[in-house]
Amino acid sequence: MLRPAPSDRSVSVAGRVVGLTGGVATGKSTAAAMLRERGAVVVDADELARRVVEPGQPALDAIVAAFGPTALAADGTLDRSRLAALVFADASARARLEAITHPRIRALGDALVRAGQAAGAPVVVYDIPLLFEVGRAADVDGVLLVYAPPHLQLARLQRRDRLGPDEAARRLAAQWPIDRKRPLATWVIDNGGTRTATREQVEAWWRQVVGTAGDGRAG
Repeated sequence: MLRPAPSDRSVSVAGRVVGLTGGVATGKSTAAAMLRERGAVVVDADELARRVVEPGQPALDAIVAAFGPTALAADGTLDRSRLAALVFADASARARLEAITHPRIRALGDALVRAGQAAGAPVVVYDIPLLFEVGRAADVDGVLLVYAPPHLQLARLQRRDRLGPDEAARRLAAQWPIDRKRPLATWVIDNGGTRTATREQVEAWWRQVVGTAGDGRAG
């Protein structure tokens, strides 16, 4: 069932902005897709991160200047695997990359949030993986955390990205532990079980927080 976080304020956010977060491999994208089905406008910071480093974008030029031409694949696009291996092993390299990309992601995301609000969306869901880490919790009207226990995160991450245990552990260590984030959230969806159980919690959250008037599904 839907588990309120210890800080649950029982606020209504219909027509407002909810920050969606979690940890790597907790199932945040699954929850975002379910919310989109209900009629939410979802602004996905990961998708924006891909957009701001497309060929021709200033961020890609800045990354090459910072990390050298090996940051590019043969076709001129960003070599994500190579860059990820570097920055997840080197905190200073990760900070350099974030200084290039985060301001651009934030500006684009904020513009899309405003557009969703202007269009009359029942709720705008701002999907930010590092929401707490970058201090953005105060910028939204409530935080919905997708939770999975750390051992399950690790197993899912290894399976999903075909990583060894050491590399997977390094990537988990680049974010706050999920149990540090949990008490800071307004609401918690426990994605440690089945997809059906997760969907039931998302549906319950929508009824409780957005309300039936915000149901934008066809039919």
